[in-house]
Amino acid sequence: MQEWLRYIAEHNIPVYNVYMQCYYIGNVGRKMIIMDRTRRLRMNATLRDMVRENHVRVDELIYPVFVTEENDVIQEVPSMPGICQYSLDHVLEEIGRAVEVGIKGILLFGIPVHKDEVGSEAYDEKGVVCRAIRLIKDAYPELVIMADVCLCEYTSHGHCGLVKDGVILNDETLPLLAKASVAYAKAGADIIAPSDMMDKRVEAIRNALDEAGLVNIPICSYSAKFASGYYGPFRDAAHSAPEFGDRKTYQMDPANGKEALREVEEDILEGADMIIAKPALGYMDVMKEIALNFNIPIVAYNVSGEYAMVKAAAMNGWIDEKKIVMENMTGFKRAGAKMIITYHAIDVAKWLKEE
Repeated sequence: MQEWLRYIAEHNIPVYNVYMQCYYIGNVGRKMIIMDRTRRLRMNATLRDMVRENHVRVDELIYPVFVTEENDVIQEVPSMPGICQYSLDHVLEEIGRAVEVGIKGILLFGIPVHKDEVGSEAYDEKGVVCRAIRLIKDAYPELVIMADVCLCEYTSHGHCGLVKDGVILNDETLPLLAKASVAYAKAGADIIAPSDMMDKRVEAIRNALDEAGLVNIPICSYSAKFASGYYGPFRDAAHSAPEFGDRKTYQMDPANGKEALREVEEDILEGADMIIAKPALGYMDVMKEIALNFNIPIVAYNVSGEYAMVKAAAMNGWIDEKKIVMENMTGFKRAGAKMIITYHAIDVAKWLKEE
């Protein structure tokens, strides 16, 4: 540091220019690179494209889809403008819209008619998710289907695991999550995505898939999933709000970034092939730390509350929706995300085609 300051003084480098200088240690001594005209690489759109560090691609987008067991339903979610629940007799219409603009992956959520204490519809081979997977895979065999694995949409109490005396049971929930995973994979799901945040669920699911001969089905684990206020609109869409209490005993404390690294490491050791960071917008620092510490594909989940805020502001004319959404997408990529789950996916795919 002292040598650097001495060099500045000896060469009369103006103070305002110091911050535009770059110094590094080479293999054969100290060298200096001066680039005090960084605008040179921004002078036209083509040049900016050529030096751009991060790109958003349509084949990296995953579109969440809500499928209900009811009949003849296309019901918009009031808190998520443009996002609807689709019954099985209408879901292919929405899937077709996504495929038409080049989207290659969806994340599937089921909304059953029947709910009970043990979430039996979640692992029913004749349930809404398995039926939807078979229907979609038959119509679009090349489309990658990621199946969310959790009990919250299927339990009468709305929690992600079994409940006894007000306590969410961890180990007792694992066989049910494993059973659901096998059912979805057998129905044709390409990726299993456990979102429940029970300890050891990746290991339980990996073992169950392997025992069922489904060794090539990857697990994309919601490893860094925080107990966030950004999930409100999703719970409207999936009818999954907890009947009592909250999910803070199993989802992560938003204040704990380092703990997320531990969660990711444990899931990798248990057999996760990819990991999801959720939410994305307020947790890009966590994604960056994961990217720096682990060589594993990271999926950013641009969640419902993040989507709803942008939509609301855009509908009021306060922001330019396209600019804000694309800036968010680029931010996720800059933070280390390989793929992005987003309710904006169809719009983003269209905008990318326009460029």
